[in-house]
Amino acid sequence: MVQPMNQIKDLQKLIKLTGERAKLDAKANDTYIVYKTSQGQIVEEFTDGKVVPCFEPE
Repeated sequence: MVQPMNQIKDLQKLIKLTGERAKLDAKANDTYIVYKTSQGQIVEEFTDGKVVPCFEPE
């Protein structure tokens, strides 16, 4: 039986790997990724490192 703490660590690792893979795919396709920051803002991050906030339409 897998202990809950191990499941949390495994899930955190998978989330990190998914984000890294998204960055690689964005670089290969010359596009960007979209994610939510720890402050709750949704941003676009381009392969050159530029981060642009996304604004929701009113």
